[in-house]
Amino acid sequence: MSSDNKERFSNRVGNYVKYRPSYPAEAIDYLYSKVGMKPDSRIADVGAGTGIFSKLLLKRGSEVIAVEPNQAMREAADQELGAHSAYRSVAAAAEATGLPEQSVDFIVCAQSFHWFDRPAAQAEFHRILRPGGKAVLIWNSRLTTGTPFLEGYEELLRLYSTDYSQMTHKNISAEQLRLFFRDQDMHTAKFANSQLFHLDELIGRALSSSYVPAEGQPNHERLKQELGLLFERTKENDRVSFDYETEIFWGDVSV
Repeated sequence: MSSDNKERFSNRVGNYVKYRPSYPAEAIDYLYSKVGMKPDSRIADVGAGTGIFSKLLLKRGSEVIAVEPNQAMREAADQELGAHSAYRSVAAAAEATGLPEQSVDFIVCAQSFHWFDRPAAQAEFHRILRPGGKAVLIWNSRLTTGTPFLEGYEELLRLYSTDYSQMTHKNISAEQLRLFFRDQDMHTAKFANSQLFHLDELIGRALSSSYVPAEGQPNHERLKQELGLLFERTKENDRVSFDYETEIFWGDVSV
């Protein structure tokens, strides 16, 4: 990950903590059944951000090492989770975690893998995983079609965001993901997820994205105005539904 990318969320931590979605219970159940995680597993949450996924793993009893290079995001995770005896964080990136060789049972990358230098991360993951360990890549993929709100929101991002088309994880194809896993043996699962937002929450959710203009940047006020108009057109019971598909990709890491 480049130094610029590591700092992209520094001014968005507050909105990230408040408005980013968690992950459905069914997805976590899948990890602890099909994928093989256990309460006594040691798990590296790489690109842990503000600790949204780490928190879910801790609730299942696992030991979590949150690897996060962005100081503001890491401090938010530490504030939330630091009192937990099974949690610790390290100031490091996916490509050089600083963790000992063969020291973790699983690696999870929740909403982070698309920021990594994939060949470097691949080598590092292979180094720190114990024999038989798995890597799990997870995204809450925002749906862009299906309702007038979802389609309108996508249109606004394309009109007013800074580098949305370059930064979305959807730029990584399934074929590229398969190359990360040994013998291209990649397992997948999908789960429904959603959030209901009032207008102020919708704006906060938008501003948690690194490609959305922040206050003082061009198009910031215009985008907020357009979000208000979209909200009024599409709201039901004074809320809009922000819908996702939680996608999981997992397997052994290729050498």
